[in-house]
Amino acid sequence: MHWHKFTSNTKSLMKLAYPILIAQLVQNLMGFADTVMAGRVSATDMAAVAIASSIWLPLILSVAGLIMALASIVSQFAGANKFDQVAKATQQTAWIALVIGLLFIALYFAIAPFIFENVSLDLVLKQLMFDYLTYIIWGAPGFFLYLVLRNYSEGLSHTKPTMIISLIGLIVNVPANYIFIYGEFGAPALGGAGCGIATAIVYWVMFLSTLGYTYFAKALSHAPLLTKFHPPSWSQIKGILAIGIPISLSLLFEVSLFSVVAIILAPFGAEIVASHQIALSFSGLVFMVPLSLSMAVTIRVGFAVGKNKHDEAKDICSYSVIFGVIIALLTATLSLVFRNQIAAIYTIDQQVIDLAVSLMFVAALFQFSDAIQVISAGALRGYKDTQAILYITFCSYWIVGLSVGLILGLTDWIVPNMGAKGFWIGFIVGLTTAAVFLAWRLKVVQRRYEYA
Repeated sequence: MHWHKFTSNTKSLMKLAYPILIAQLVQNLMGFADTVMAGRVSATDMAAVAIASSIWLPLILSVAGLIMALASIVSQFAGANKFDQVAKATQQTAWIALVIGLLFIALYFAIAPFIFENVSLDLVLKQLMFDYLTYIIWGAPGFFLYLVLRNYSEGLSHTKPTMIISLIGLIVNVPANYIFIYGEFGAPALGGAGCGIATAIVYWVMFLSTLGYTYFAKALSHAPLLTKFHPPSWSQIKGILAIGIPISLSLLFEVSLFSVVAIILAPFGAEIVASHQIALSFSGLVFMVPLSLSMAVTIRVGFAVGKNKHDEAKDICSYSVIFGVIIALLTATLSLVFRNQIAAIYTIDQQVIDLAVSLMFVAALFQFSDAIQVISAGALRGYKDTQAILYITFCSYWIVGLSVGLILGLTDWIVPNMGAKGFWIGFIVGLTTAAVFLAWRLKVVQRRYEYA
C-alpha cells in the first residue's frame, strides 16, 4: 500500500463525507425530536409517531435510493467536463421526483380510508397515526425535489450545502413541532400528529433553501441548473430509472429485512423485541459513518471514470475500503467497550439491558462486513453498475441472511434455538456474503475498463 496515496485519498474522501455524515445525523436527530416531543403528550402519541414513521421512512428511503442515481450521473458528466449535460439530467430527475411525490399523495388518499377501516388498532392510536400520515404526505413532493438538488450539488463535489440545509431543517423542526403538537400561537393542539405537519413544513423549507442555494451559489455556476428549461424526455428518464430502481430496491431489501425480523421476534416477548430494537437503533447510528463514506466514494469514482482515469478510480475504491475497515475497527471497539452504557441510555429495565448487551457484541462484529459491502456498493454506483447491487443484496440478505437467521433463531436443527441472537448471526452471514460478492463484482467491472 502506498502510504502517501492512502492519506491523500482519505483526506479527499473525508472532505466530501463529513458534511454528508453530519446531515445524516441531523436527520436522525429530527426523528428523535419528534419521538421525544410526542412522548411528552402521552405514550399513545409517541407510539403513533413511531408506527407512522416506520411506515413512512422505508417508502421515502426507497425513493431516495432512486434519486441517488443522479449523483453518479452528475459526477461522471463533471469528470468529463460535460457540464451542459448536468442541468438536463438534473431536470429529468426532478420530473421523476415530482411525479412520484404527486402519486404518493393521490395513492394515499385513495387507499387510506380502506386501510383505516381494516386495521385493528386502538382507535385513538389509529386516528393519531393516520392524521400524522395525512399531514406528512403533503411534504413528499418537496422532500423528493430537495433530494434531486442535493444529489446535483453532491455530484459536483459540493457536500457542505447538504449539511447546512439539514441544520436549517432541524432549526425549523423543533419550533414547528412545539407549535403543532401543543397548539401554540393559535394553532390547533394535534398531539403526535402535529409532527406530521412540522415535518412536511421542514421538507418544503429544505427544498426552497437548496433551490435558493443552487441559484445563487458561485461554486455551482459552472453547471447552471436553471438557465434553460428541459421538458420531460422519456429516453433520459428511462436511463435514470435503469440506474436508480436497482439502488432503490436494494435499500428497501436491507431496511425491510430488519423490520421483518422485528415482527418475527414479537412472539418472544416485549423484552426480546426491545433489546433487538436497541441493538438495531445503535447499529443504524453507527452505519451512518460507512454510508457517508459510500456516498463520497460514488462521487469520487464517478468523477474519475468521467475523466477516463480508471487507475485512479481503482485506487479510490481500494483505499476507501481499507479506510472503511479501519473506521469499523474503531467503532466496533467503542461499541464493545461501552456496550453496557449504550444499552442503559435506551432503557432502565435490567433484563432488556442484559439482552441488548449480548446482541451488541454480535452487532459490533458485523460492522466490518457492513463497511466493506456499503463502500463497494458506493463504488459500483460510481461506475453506474447498479443492477448487480440489486441481485447481490437480495440474495445475500433475504436468501442467505434470513435463512440462517430463521434456522438459528427458531429451530434446533444446528444448535438449540438462539432467538434474537440467531437472527443477528444471520445478519452477519448475509452482510458478509454481500461484502464478498460486491467486492468481486467491483473487480469484474474494473477489469472491463482495463481491457476496454
